[in-house]
Amino acid sequence: MSVSLAPTRRHLLAVGALLLVVAALGLLRRPSIRPVADDEAGGRAILLALAQTAEREHRLLAPAGSNAYEFYLSVLGLEPDDAATREALQRLFPTATKVVEQTIDRGELDEAERELRLLRDFDADNYLLALLAGKLTAQRHLEVRRHEARAAILQARLARRAVQPAR
Repeated sequence: MSVSLAPTRRHLLAVGALLLVVAALGLLRRPSIRPVADDEAGGRAILLALAQTAEREHRLLAPAGSNAYEFYLSVLGLEPDDAATREALQRLFPTATKVVEQTIDRGELDEAERELRLLRDFDADNYLLALLAGKLTAQRHLEVRRHEARAAILQARLARRAVQPAR
């Protein structure tokens, strides 16, 4: 039995087509000519769009991971000297401090602390943040005292029940 190993015309066409595909893929996978700065600019543009959307939707500081302040701060992480982003954060600052105060007033103290940290990441020396931190600390102390008072009431009730004779 004799087997011919000579390439057929169909075989040559298939190999040729395969080589064209491999060559095309090679051209597509060539190292990018774009500088890395373009990738950062694309990331910056995405972060700015996310920040502006969050701002329009009144998500200045919450929810965690999806709010205007975090997105703008991420832009500053890429470009620390970005004046437009700093201006946006400064413009939002007064409203954001009111949001933190409202969060404290609602008794959501852990959330208020997280929000306060975001504002400190932008402007650590702002006196309003020092005032809010003081208010947060005072609320935490009040919460501890309320818990202690409740515990004392429960202990008094248990003590009275223990002293009362069984009926």
